Amino acid sequence: MYNWWGSSVIYRVWMPYEGGYASYDYDFSETFMLSMKFFIALFVLELLLLFGGIGSAIRVTRSALKPLAELTETAQNINKRPHSDAELRDLAGKLDLIDAGRLETRISVESQQKEFSGLAEAINGMLDRINESYNSQMRFVSDASHELRTPIAVIQGYANLLDRWGKNDEKVLQESIDTIKSESQNMKDLIERLLFLARGDSDSMRLSKETLNISALIREVIRETEMIASSRVISLTAEEELHIDGDAQLIKQAIRILIDNSMKYSPEEESVKVTLTKESNKVKIAVTDNGIGIVPEDLPYIFDRFFRADDSRTRTTGGSGLGLSIAKWIIERHGGSVEVVSRKDIGTRITYTLYSS
Repeated sequence: MYNWWGSSVIYRVWMPYEGGYASYDYDFSETFMLSMKFFIALFVLELLLLFGGIGSAIRVTRSALKPLAELTETAQNINKRPHSDAELRDLAGKLDLIDAGRLETRISVESQQKEFSGLAEAINGMLDRINESYNSQMRFVSDASHELRTPIAVIQGYANLLDRWGKNDEKVLQESIDTIKSESQNMKDLIERLLFLARGDSDSMRLSKETLNISALIREVIRETEMIASSRVISLTAEEELHIDGDAQLIKQAIRILIDNSMKYSPEEESVKVTLTKESNKVKIAVTDNGIGIVPEDLPYIFDRFFRADDSRTRTTGGSGLGLSIAKWIIERHGGSVEVVSRKDIGTRITYTLYSS
């Protein structure tokens, strides 16, 4: 028997007893009322959370739609307010003139109506960014063409030399073969680096991150480098068992670029120093040499593609001017940074900073 709002909720049990039945009553009134109060409180809390969530969703939606609302309002203002036909014709005419060959064209922002001037400023800003990107791409294509033209010309020259005298002159034959192999390898390396940067620009390169023992990885790079350049001395000062999260092959490539650069621009008798340290939650990889150094005015540009501080030195050391661009891309893609300290004729230190795992 029960009474929802009364004072008693009783549960009665009948049990056989001495040829008859005996009943046992248990009063659930206090327990039932406590449960009802808890249920009502829980129900009210759910309602409050529901309405609070609805309010929060409405605020988020309004915030997301605010730019569209402002754009709509601006368009309505342009439509409602009196405007000058000359301004509209000027805007339309300038837009018609803009193409890949006239990216320097700009729209006049001298208007009495702020919507027109704001729109013109936005379009001009967009054109500035497009023009800068377009010029950068044109420089890149021009530089790449120049870099590819040189090895092709050398290969063609030695092929002609072979055709004329190399068939019977073993010395000319061997020299031509060695040079063609070397220039072919240089061209292959250049094309691979260009493709690497192109994939990076299009964001089509995916990182295969894992937990890396960066100490062991650097020792591996040094060992591989010393096998190729046995006459060079590369010293390592490293804390043991430091780890980062990263793509092993890309991190190795970035480290190898610094070591190769240091060996390329420093005398053979000078050693290259590699240090690995940890500061708080950061791992620092520094490569130092006592080489030719970099003048202060060139430092801001050393990570630009195809930039080389001294073409006369480049002719003897080789290189395409893409290594540091690739290294910087790799480190920044891992969330790190690159720092350069250099003095002319004293040496250079380049430091990678990455986050430890």
